[in-house]
Amino acid sequence: MLDRVSAGELAAKHHVALRGPSGALRYEECLTRSGFDGPYTILYHEHPPQAVLPAPTGHVSVTLRSVLDAHEPDEPHALRRRHYRTSESPPSRSMIDSRIPLLFSRDVTVFSARPSTSDAAYFLDGDGDELFFVRSGSGIVRSAFGDLAFSSGDYVCIPKGIAHRFVLESSGADMLLVECQSFGLPKQFRNEAGQIRMDAPFSHRDFRRPLFQGPRDEDIREVVVKRHGTHHGFRYPHSPLDVVGWDGTVYPWAFPILSFQPRVGAVHLPPTAHLTFAARGLLVSSFVPRPLDFHPDAVPCPFPHTSVDVDEVIYYVSGDFSSRTGVGVGSITVHPAGLPHGPHPGRYEASLRARRTEEIAVMLDCDEPLTATVQARNLEDTGYDKSFSGT
Repeated sequence: MLDRVSAGELAAKHHVALRGPSGALRYEECLTRSGFDGPYTILYHEHPPQAVLPAPTGHVSVTLRSVLDAHEPDEPHALRRRHYRTSESPPSRSMIDSRIPLLFSRDVTVFSARPSTSDAAYFLDGDGDELFFVRSGSGIVRSAFGDLAFSSGDYVCIPKGIAHRFVLESSGADMLLVECQSFGLPKQFRNEAGQIRMDAPFSHRDFRRPLFQGPRDEDIREVVVKRHGTHHGFRYPHSPLDVVGWDGTVYPWAFPILSFQPRVGAVHLPPTAHLTFAARGLLVSSFVPRPLDFHPDAVPCPFPHTSVDVDEVIYYVSGDFSSRTGVGVGSITVHPAGLPHGPHPGRYEASLRARRTEEIAVMLDCDEPLTATVQARNLEDTGYDKSFSGT
């Protein structure tokens, strides 16, 4: 949740009547967090938003499936460092259909998505907030809040409970998707008034909000709702994009990773210096082009370390990855708690000559142990774990 935004027609006060030009009563919808104690947004509809009903079999334009079945563990007791090449997965159809679950825990599910066409139905995640990172592609996220533009290098946040669809402007897209709980900005980045602090790594101006355009009808009535790990089909008797105005702090937004302001120290800073977002049991960090450590004897390459409390996931976006060999664009590495990891052989010494890095990557630190899925097996570089010894 960023800040309060208002758009379109609003009643003079919460829970009082708002009427249209003909005198018709607008329908107020409250989208709330933490019951009624957390952030919220109020939307005003032309039609009752609760009129949605289960869709008859065959009347939803996407394939409905159980995501719980898709989360079948792959060797649940095998502890090893892993590498997945997501760019080798074949492009799929819409965003709804293209999600491939790779890793999951009680707090987080990590997906790869390579949609090739726009969504033919709206999608509503009732299980968690969605954080996308767009490695390639462009388009808009369309919802009752308006159109939210995105392009390569953007984070896109879609809070839980918002019906939306991806409209691709490019021939396809390649994205990382993290489904999580209570996603937002770290508390230490805000002052007592709720503003983003001046010493935070970004400002309110760096975020894009939806461009509200009022009610519209795309002649789409289907909405796919994900709840308890299963996709359910529903149908509206009217366009779900019938909102005449909204006001609140819960809405989709986008943030370009290159707007993140990196920090540099005399010696190597720990990954927390790159912290960007937070959720329950999850920290998200951004690695962007920057000067490296300036102490004359500094070793710029990340030091070998054993993370005994978190599983570390890194999504490689672009650039020369100073600590790794064999990874490339779209690679995902997973370093589980308890096993030491660090630079590949030769990378530690070679970094002594480096003065700047151009790499871009996203890191996830997960409190709960991650389990790989069966789907991830087809994308795994099975020799990665041995690569740390040089064999």
